[in-house]
Order: sequence, then C-alpha cells, then structure tokens
Amino acid sequence: MTTWNTRPETVDDIPAIREVNLAAFDTADEANLVDALRADTSWIEGLSLVTTDQNGTIVGHALLTRCHIGDTAALCLAPCAVLPDHQRRGVGSAAIRAALKAAKDMGEYYITVMGHPSYYPKFGFTRASTHGIGLSIDVPDEALMAMTLDDNHPLPTGTIRYAAPFGI
Repeated sequence: MTTWNTRPETVDDIPAIREVNLAAFDTADEANLVDALRADTSWIEGLSLVTTDQNGTIVGHALLTRCHIGDTAALCLAPCAVLPDHQRRGVGSAAIRAALKAAKDMGEYYITVMGHPSYYPKFGFTRASTHGIGLSIDVPDEALMAMTLDDNHPLPTGTIRYAAPFGI
C-alpha cells in the first residue's frame, strides 16, 4: 500500500495542477475552472490540496472554494482530479481527506459536492435533498451531496449558490 503525501498548493504547483486536471478529464473545462477560481473571490488560500508521490511529483488535486447554502457560508469540493495512471490507488481520497481536514482546521463547517454517489459517501457526504438543500438547475438527486464537519452544526437548508466561475 502506497502512502501519499498531501500539502496545500504553492504558486510553483499551478502548471502541474493544470496538467493533472487536463489529464483526468475529457475536456479542459475543469482545468479552466481551477484557473478561474484561483482568480475569484471564492478562492481560499490553503484549500487547494495536492497529492504527491514519493518523488514529490503531483499526481492528484482537490479544491474547496466558497459557496453558500442559502445565506450560510459553505465550501464546494470541485474539482477533484487524479492522473489516469494513478487512479483507484487512494490519491484522490488522500487529497479530499487533506482538504476536509484543512477546512475543519480553518473553522469551516459545511461542504457540498456534485459527484459520483458511490464515491463521496465514504468521506461523510449524504444526499443534499434529505437536508433540504438543492440547486437552481436540474441534476440527479443522488449526485448532489453535502456534509457537516462538526455535528454540533447541522447542515442548513437552502439553495446552493456557487462561485461565478461555475456558471450556475
């Protein structure tokens, strides 16, 4: 079993993060989204996490940016990307766990994600609609998920408002 290293991105990591996102997805949309979010007010330093291999090469990336559930500040997990030859080896999980820990350490409570319903529950995400959380666009109900990082702060209800670069 490989142990992956995680850390917040640095300015020197930006080209490698773009390459990971370009390799992980069929289009440049996610890579362009990361670049746009980096320039947006939704960006929070320390919440863009990379996973590196034993040589220090970036092989994965997870990003949390500001969003809102109704009027309540929350975070959006997107995108999460892993180089294709490193997928299904714990790289993405390591980046996501590091991002969630960093968010909790910063005093954040709520995280949303739109993704594979069989993957994200292992991190604590549950179907958003069961908490009264929705979107202004139609997405598969099981794909929209949310979680709280502190059980003393139950999820708020409302419509998720993403940062402008998401176009939602």
